[in-house]
Amino acid sequence: MTDNAPSNTYVPPKVWTWNQDRNANRFSNINRPIAGPTQEKELPVGKHPLQLYSLGTPNGIKVTVMLEELLEAGHKEAEYDAWLINIGTGDQFGSGFVSVNPNSKIPALLDRSTNPHTRVFESGAILLYLAEKFGGAFVPKDISKRAECYSWLMWQMGSAPYLGGGFGHFYAYAPVKIEYAIDRFAMEVKRQLDVLDRHLADSRYIAGDEYTIADMAIWPWYGALAKGLLYEAAEFLSVHEYKHVNRWTEEVGQRPAVKRGRMVNRTWGDPASQLPERHDASDFDKVGK
Repeated sequence: MTDNAPSNTYVPPKVWTWNQDRNANRFSNINRPIAGPTQEKELPVGKHPLQLYSLGTPNGIKVTVMLEELLEAGHKEAEYDAWLINIGTGDQFGSGFVSVNPNSKIPALLDRSTNPHTRVFESGAILLYLAEKFGGAFVPKDISKRAECYSWLMWQMGSAPYLGGGFGHFYAYAPVKIEYAIDRFAMEVKRQLDVLDRHLADSRYIAGDEYTIADMAIWPWYGALAKGLLYEAAEFLSVHEYKHVNRWTEEVGQRPAVKRGRMVNRTWGDPASQLPERHDASDFDKVGK
């Protein structure tokens, strides 16, 4: 230990061991260092070929927005059942869910229109699968523009862990506020917002003038952050500074399919914004009643 080192400096052990009681937080009961199911539990199946098992978190919203956008565009075959997976109680560790997503993370999609049925996990993969299934919907036809769309989609997939698992965890959920950790991840999130803001200064949507799956992937994370809907951190991160991100956030947020998609599998907040399960378009008429 140097003279300038704090007296409470943590020294990692030679071999890490799992201590369930150490650093307890709201996710402690579901976090573990091993994979696989913890319980035998079959997944429910509805009347539509597309079965979504999810929760209304940013990653889940990506997929419900995509499905609602497909329906809005006239793709009737995109009708779907959205089943609630309560990650707080460990639904993601049921044997049925693990068979669809061995990584035990939401969202997970099962397409029962194929033989054998097709499982798709990871939100970005689901967006790409649905785009291809419905004739390249919401993906540019031009190869260069398509590359731009895919690049930003992968940017989101690679960046969100710093926003959610990094900043969000240490700022909102960690049992102890660690200045170094919050500073480190706040700096990276603001850098990401600056990346988006500079890009959107010259681009209506993420991949150009065309609304694409890249917008659907990025909006639930960075759009929600800009609107103060994520981690209650808008003031802390001074999100008002990113005027182009805010302009884009408002435009995308006004889309009817985005408004609907954000409600699906949501179980918190204003009752008028919650639709825990969705099995038919008419279910939206029941929201808040």
